[in-house]
Amino acid sequence: MRDKLQNRRLEVSIKENISDIFQRVAKAAEKSGRKADDIKVIAVSKTVNADKAKEAIEGGISNLGENRVQELVSKYETLSDYNLNWHMIGHLQKNKVKYIIDKVELIHSVESKDLANEINKRAKQHNLTAKVLIELNIGEEESKFGINSENVRSFVKELEQYDNIEILGLMTVAPYCENPEEIRWVFKKMKEIYDDISKMKIKNTNMKYLSMGMTNDFEIAIEEGSNIVRIGTAIFGARNYKEEN
Repeated sequence: MRDKLQNRRLEVSIKENISDIFQRVAKAAEKSGRKADDIKVIAVSKTVNADKAKEAIEGGISNLGENRVQELVSKYETLSDYNLNWHMIGHLQKNKVKYIIDKVELIHSVESKDLANEINKRAKQHNLTAKVLIELNIGEEESKFGINSENVRSFVKELEQYDNIEILGLMTVAPYCENPEEIRWVFKKMKEIYDDISKMKIKNTNMKYLSMGMTNDFEIAIEEGSNIVRIGTAIFGARNYKEEN
């Protein structure tokens, strides 16, 4: 009985968290002259078990993001009865592309030509076009992956050679700050780069998504142009990560 009550409280909490997120997204979208429907909310289910993920789905989530390939594949199979869009949002190793290429709606973390080449090869084998975002490291943090802002335009142009890749936009993980206003410049700069690349005539590039903003800063990211936010802690609560991707 105690376990059932605990599960019930958890279920209500997750659903209430999601409702709160949707309200905050709507307000931030309105500030930027857009509607809530213009913003895609991805629930980051890293280290979250399938039962909690189900509660998020029942709370209105249709997009799940994973940082690790093994977790994505496992939950993809467990939650196969649900109509979900899966997102690979973490660093992706070349030797693991084959496991997720036919499962994900979008790969957010393309940051090298070698990885792009592998994605293209595996996509061709499956007779599909892989939808990807280019990851930028705007803050130039040593601990993070991503192309720097000076090289991203030439990098996108280099990927024009791949017929089985479609570049749909950009992604970044902003530096963490207690006061998100201090990193507003990151999101502004991302939007500027996004707009610049949108004007470039590149055959396999269709700039549609700007993926930026997490639990601590998603409202400011939306105000500056983000249309994909990746929310983990604010939905599922704080988690202890035993290892980093």
